[in-house]
Amino acid sequence: MSSNDKPATITGGCLCESVRYTVTFPPDHDFENSCTTCQCEQCRKNTGSLIFRSHKLPKSAVEFTAKSTLKLYSATPHCERGFCSDCGSFLFWQRDNRDYTCLTVGCFDEPVLAKYGPLLTTAKRHLFCGREVPGVTDHLAGAKFAADDE
Repeated sequence: MSSNDKPATITGGCLCESVRYTVTFPPDHDFENSCTTCQCEQCRKNTGSLIFRSHKLPKSAVEFTAKSTLKLYSATPHCERGFCSDCGSFLFWQRDNRDYTCLTVGCFDEPVLAKYGPLLTTAKRHLFCGREVPGVTDHLAGAKFAADDE
């Protein structure tokens, strides 16, 4: 993959495939700075992972091609997490008053990750590092924020 090889579209969805989406990237999409990690307790509990990784996009860039089991959960006012009510896959989180969504990179289709993985998943911004676990999750290189970066 050359440094100029960027996807125009990608696909993804949940484990049971009852929720599917296609992303059409805006021509000016900032691939280099769109991936973040999060270490807040909600992301840890929701994913079962010590560090959660997402890719930020305009809501208008994501088209759900199947969503019969898509459900929303709000653990925090004005923030919602999208998940499949059948298989439990965590698909995205977003603020209801913002024009962007953050897709979970683990739900991108395998051929997408095989071809564009580093471009879509390399995070330079790390959120809620005030919750880092010394010696376990404090190893990330890049800009670290004690809470959110907004």
